[in-house]
Amino acid sequence: MMRKPLNLQGWLLKLAAILTGLFMLMPLMAVIPVSFTPKRFLSLPKGDWSLRHYQALMTDEAWLASISDSVLVALASSVIATVLATAFALGLWFRQPRYGGALVGLALLPMAVPPVVSAVIIYFLQARIGLIDTYAGLILTHVIMVTPFAVIVMLTATSRLDKSLELASRNLGASRMQTTFWVVLPNLKFGLFSAWFLSLVLSWEEIAVTLFVSGIDVITLPKRIWDGLRLNVDPIIAAVSVILMVLTTIAIVAKTLHEHHKGKSGS
Repeated sequence: MMRKPLNLQGWLLKLAAILTGLFMLMPLMAVIPVSFTPKRFLSLPKGDWSLRHYQALMTDEAWLASISDSVLVALASSVIATVLATAFALGLWFRQPRYGGALVGLALLPMAVPPVVSAVIIYFLQARIGLIDTYAGLILTHVIMVTPFAVIVMLTATSRLDKSLELASRNLGASRMQTTFWVVLPNLKFGLFSAWFLSLVLSWEEIAVTLFVSGIDVITLPKRIWDGLRLNVDPIIAAVSVILMVLTTIAIVAKTLHEHHKGKSGS
């Protein structure tokens, strides 16, 4: 059998991609040994490696409370943002109003406003109604900040829907509600998941506006990390970073394996 000719250009592109990825990962990889330092400040371990900061993370009530706060706020805000974005996108898809472009621009307005400006406006608004440093206020804040991104995802998803789906469903006697839940939404499941996941990630890492509207009773994980870096440079921050990196890597690998398995089964 004749061997296939070596594709030098393809190998060079793969090598360049690998080197670029390693270069981008180098700052993140440097956090790993720092998380095992036996000292009480951020430093590279010199011979002695310790798990004290991982143990402290698992036993420190303040850090555990911040993790639970972040999970609660991210889950609640991502679900609400996805519901709002889906309702908005479906409304435009069903009705196709004359001023749809203006409505889209209005929905995406929070993306154009600088986060500091949004933070000041939201702070004064919540101060008037007593929502500062509360779960409801923080969830509302995150919903405002992440909903535009979910709207973009859902608008993209609905733009790929065939309008004949609605016509066929209505001709068969289905109501608008039945058409929405039995025909349209099942065809948007990937868009729904994408909008929810993107909103979850953005809410989880949101810090700019969170600094203005919380900090005593409700402290999210990014806020706790910010305080740790600004006040005492706690090495627990490195341990948290490593754990988040591991979880992210597991999610990416799982998604890649799922898509690979799906592609093999499809072929």
